[in-house]
Amino acid sequence: MARVAARLSDSGQQSTHPVDEVLPLPKLALYGFQHVLAFYAGAVIVPIIVGNALKLSPEQLVYLINADLFTCGIASIIQAWGIGRIGARLPLIQGVTFTAVSPMIAIGLGAGGGTAALLVIYGAVITAGIATFAFAWLPAKAFRTVMRLFPPVVTGTVITVLGIVLIPVGLNDAAGGLGSPDFGEPKHFAYAGGTMLFILVLMKLGRPFVSSISILLGLVAGTAVAFLLGDAKFGDVGKSDWVGITTPFHFGVPKFEWFPILLMLIVMLITMVETTGDTYAVGDIVGKDVDSETVARALRADGAATALGGVLNSFPYVAFAENVGLVRMTKVKSRFVVVAAGVFMIILGLLPKAAAIVAAVPHGVLGGAATVMFAMVALAGIQTLAKVDLKEEKNALIVGVSLAFALLPATVPVFFTQHMDADLSSLLNSGVTLGATSAIVLNLIFNGLAKDDVPLVPAAALPAQPTAAPADAEKAAPADGADGADKAGKAGQADEADEAGETVEAGEAEGAKAAKTVAADGAQNPAS
Repeated sequence: MARVAARLSDSGQQSTHPVDEVLPLPKLALYGFQHVLAFYAGAVIVPIIVGNALKLSPEQLVYLINADLFTCGIASIIQAWGIGRIGARLPLIQGVTFTAVSPMIAIGLGAGGGTAALLVIYGAVITAGIATFAFAWLPAKAFRTVMRLFPPVVTGTVITVLGIVLIPVGLNDAAGGLGSPDFGEPKHFAYAGGTMLFILVLMKLGRPFVSSISILLGLVAGTAVAFLLGDAKFGDVGKSDWVGITTPFHFGVPKFEWFPILLMLIVMLITMVETTGDTYAVGDIVGKDVDSETVARALRADGAATALGGVLNSFPYVAFAENVGLVRMTKVKSRFVVVAAGVFMIILGLLPKAAAIVAAVPHGVLGGAATVMFAMVALAGIQTLAKVDLKEEKNALIVGVSLAFALLPATVPVFFTQHMDADLSSLLNSGVTLGATSAIVLNLIFNGLAKDDVPLVPAAALPAQPTAAPADAEKAAPADGADGADKAGKAGQADEADEAGETVEAGEAEGAKAAKTVAADGAQNPAS
């Protein structure tokens, strides 16, 4: 947790915190564009994958990309600038969540594909956004109670499941796009393999900033090679307008159906956990205190952006972890850099020709880059699970059984397509839905909502064991909020190895501060 909330000037007066510092315009533009570069591939890959899966036309796909970028810009400005009690006022970029990819494809295919499928998806997105926005206004105690459903064993499992389920989506693109006449031809795998190799080399040998945009550079390099070999067609770029405005409900009036709405509510529960973790992480990086109100403001921005996304022909939004990593690398803490990035994204969202260039990326190239990204998502889940005590049989069962349920739709698809009601299939024919539901239910069965089983916020905000003796407290430095409170000794040893830079004195100071919070209200801080 942040140790310093503000800096003092030489005269002893409180000066502007680095987060609230407005940099000179050239620096704002440079650093803001850097965030766009780090974010761009992740931003556009979701509408491309969903649009291809729903068999949208090239023109419709271009519009979808423009709408996504336009709404990303607005959402990022809301989160970083803040409107009243909406927005964390931290350098957090908002982007379409990968969590929603598989469920949206399932909803869309269940609705028959095409623009008719988009209307059902948008109805669910708008409803889930409004529900998220309303949830974030709950009293702190109720807020924390709901977030207790998502301890690290659940979030780690869900994120791992998400990556595992999305990897086949990337591999299908690597094979040329499911349903294409030349699906599975070796040339597609050659493009995918070459793109993947290029990305891995950049990540291994490149400087930190080059590594952060390796996906984008891989897409550019792979597409350039495909163009030289005649496999990338840019004819639609010339047909596209120079300027295009995203209008509400472009594809028609949304349809509100119960099963898709329920599925999207599950997606938003997962994204709330992700945004909570990102908010604490960026607060720690920039040296800004993050409390339950800050997290609630961040989630309100998520909900507002998601509802706006459904109106403006886009998808659910979440704080992007990629850009949190960029803040750590560059050490540029100003939230107004993100505001500048939001302005750039709005401008890009008004340029159909730019979106047409992105839409022309060959399936093989896209599949190679997407597979790397989705594999990293799975790795993030595994890293979270590494902090859970899997020697405890109950935790191991939660993870193992949930992974098994997640693989069911891909392994036995006929069960969902031929032996299940269409509406029920649209809800359950998703590895993310089955895996997440299994993890939540099994955790309730084995661990319940016991306050002392797992810390519900990072240990930097809440001590692992407030009643521990000083000797025990000295062993445990602030952790990431992953190990059980009853395992404080083991957690302290692991965290000392992971965070050698933390001092015992800082850990004790943070513990004392959090203890006061707990004494005031036993349920003030949400989970990460």
